[in-house]
Amino acid sequence: MSHDVIIVGGSYAGLSAGLQLVRARRRVLVIDAGKRRNRFAEHSHGFLGQDGRPPAEIAADGRAEFMDYPTADWLTDSATSVQREGEGFVVGVRSGARLPARRLILAGGVRDELPTIPGLVERWGRSIFHCPYCHGYELDQGRIGVLAASELSMHHALMLPDWGHTTLFTNGAFVPSAEQWGQLANRGVVVEPEPVRAISGERANVHLGDGREVALDGLFTLTRTHLDSTLVDQLGCQLTAGHTGSYIQVSEIQETSVPGVFACGDAALPAGSVALAVGSGARAGTGAHASLMFR
Repeated sequence: MSHDVIIVGGSYAGLSAGLQLVRARRRVLVIDAGKRRNRFAEHSHGFLGQDGRPPAEIAADGRAEFMDYPTADWLTDSATSVQREGEGFVVGVRSGARLPARRLILAGGVRDELPTIPGLVERWGRSIFHCPYCHGYELDQGRIGVLAASELSMHHALMLPDWGHTTLFTNGAFVPSAEQWGQLANRGVVVEPEPVRAISGERANVHLGDGREVALDGLFTLTRTHLDSTLVDQLGCQLTAGHTGSYIQVSEIQETSVPGVFACGDAALPAGSVALAVGSGARAGTGAHASLMFR
């Protein structure tokens, strides 16, 4: 069976794109491997109407809404290859099938590469985060840490005093300039230059190189992000270099540099949240539909 659109990635952005298309009575196939970026978080925040719900429940409800339309199809698999065929595309999946479609939407998201500090991975999404808007409020104006990954962590450090008492652990990532010291002081941020050796405890107890331990209610850090799909390279989509990793360059309708290929979600954004992903997915879905109608 040929589809009007194949969407690679069935999380928030992909589902949002798919919903626009099936409501336009287009036949849509979502290919999804079941690995949401925020699968480590217990609750999702900042998304209107869904604030505080478990991310898995939001995704499951979105899938049910999408699949309630008669032109919606779903394949639990991984997309491994893609090539042009005529005016459309053929997507190959790990199970061996080759699936044709007139348009393609890339919504596969990104992978986070975390700092290599013992105890960090185990607490990722529970007491160690990357987005203050998603998780800062729940720390109840408590003790917050920023684990520096680069000079860009200054942005985190200057933001987070709005959510609690903030300590910046520079951890050898950078040395604040005189101007930056002044900015941090104006925001009431404590600067800790001692290296971080490990993180322990129910929340985030930071163990420093000199033997001290700093107890925190939560810790924020930047990750390096990597596009979670090889299809981008196979298609030759142009990328934009972001501060934490490259993302797919898109137009105002979320179309990539390759005609007929659209992208949305964290793979096409320099920042990530459920709300932003859903919005970009809606644009990608309507953009793909417009291209089907008018080209």
